[in-house]
Amino acid sequence: MEPSTAVRRLSVQDYHRMAESGILKPDERVELLEGQIIQMAAKGTAHSATVSRIEHLLRNRLGDRVLLRFQDPIRLNDYSEPEPDVAVVHPDSNFYEDHHPTPSEVFLLIEVSDTTLKFDRETKAPAYGRSGIAEYWVLDVVARKLHVYRSPSKNGYQSETILSEELTVAPLAFPECVITVRELLRSPKDI
Repeated sequence: MEPSTAVRRLSVQDYHRMAESGILKPDERVELLEGQIIQMAAKGTAHSATVSRIEHLLRNRLGDRVLLRFQDPIRLNDYSEPEPDVAVVHPDSNFYEDHHPTPSEVFLLIEVSDTTLKFDRETKAPAYGRSGIAEYWVLDVVARKLHVYRSPSKNGYQSETILSEELTVAPLAFPECVITVRELLRSPKDI
């Protein structure tokens, strides 16, 4: 008889208890996705600069209509609490002190991909779509393209559009906030 191949998924509560008990160190770069603890990639300077560029752009264009969170947890369900690079969420007078934002409180999630493109597209996108996140962007800094995921369903996103750097996009919740993909990327002269 073959041994069982069932995997025991960790709940968000298990994950928090592991952190509280010291099993997970405070500075350890991990996130919980679909019941599994995922080691997060190290943030290089180009990645950090891109996140800062996105922050500056969104803060200037959306102002107080949103709360911007950077590499902070989002609670998708009982088994997923990922930490996207950028979360554009509903403003909260307590700044989410009593809970992490949930899918109904998220306008848009953005991942900056330099070394994690496959994971961000093939693992995170389906998880975000199944949880009901309305819109998810993956900025591919290597190929200088933006992957835009919309129309979440129980099977993941029903729509993926890939935009080259000269094209524009606007978040679904803020159609007047038109962004040229190039604005999110490092200037070509700096490459």
